[in-house]
Amino acid sequence: MNRRSIGVLVLSLLFVFCGKAEAQKFVFTPQWTAQAQFAGYYVALEKGFYREAGIEVEIVHPTLTQSALNHIRSGESQATTLQLCEAMVIIDSGVPLVNILQTSMNNAMVIVSRKDESPIRQKGIRVGTWSAGFDQMAVCLSSIEGLDYKWIPIRSGINLFLSGAIDATLTMSYNELYQLMEAGVSITENNIYRLADSYNVQEDGVYMTRDYYERHQDQAERFAQASRRGWEWAAEHPEETLDIVMDYVQKNHIATNRVLQKLMLEEILRQQVDRDSGQREFRLRPDMVEMANDMMLRNQLILRKITYDELIDRQTR
Repeated sequence: MNRRSIGVLVLSLLFVFCGKAEAQKFVFTPQWTAQAQFAGYYVALEKGFYREAGIEVEIVHPTLTQSALNHIRSGESQATTLQLCEAMVIIDSGVPLVNILQTSMNNAMVIVSRKDESPIRQKGIRVGTWSAGFDQMAVCLSSIEGLDYKWIPIRSGINLFLSGAIDATLTMSYNELYQLMEAGVSITENNIYRLADSYNVQEDGVYMTRDYYERHQDQAERFAQASRRGWEWAAEHPEETLDIVMDYVQKNHIATNRVLQKLMLEEILRQQVDRDSGQREFRLRPDMVEMANDMMLRNQLILRKITYDELIDRQTR
């Protein structure tokens, strides 16, 4: 090998090593505690997909005193997961956000009634809702259908429902619904109402502030691509993914079990498949954004239209 070839080889190796050393730090904060709802991101980190994309990712979960949104606003985190309607409310409040990856293709909210009767046929009942939010679509439903629900805030869990203090409760099909079943509550098609059947608006996606996105667009896209790869791997290797999820659950001291997390993972992956195409698409649907705008504007949950182009920042793509 001549000197020129050796020089080229040395420079190439330096470029590779320096590129790895300069991997960009990226803190990601899911909107809730460790669970299978965020399996794809755990997989992408543990399987090295982020590292291969040139990003040094740290996953930091929120706490009771520091929400995921607070992490984003303070600059402690670069991205978080939010439901579409929640993100639109935040944007309307004056915090510009950009969706860099959409994982949910369907609405997973289910209202469960204590009576053997659909909650959408019961007016004026007391319905438990999360004090942390996420209930915009249910609030719109109550108004549009003339149900006049009395909303009872709950921090989390199903105890208020089990005690009989409320007539119905909001649940997610991948979380509290299974908790109710495990607690022995009879769940039939008679006493539940799935919002997806009439008001199917997508939920979880990955968001970051518009300011950060405009300054780090390449990094954002590499994070999104690696995260999508993590979710695709999770769909192909559910048992190994569950092992990874349980490691995160145990490290974060979350009170759950493998059976519930397996059910959650299966349902999360099912909700990622678009009802119309039958594909896992990883995209915001303009028609669902339009539906969310229409419902929330009618109920004054937002004061202006949040456009599809604004959400995905199409101006810079």
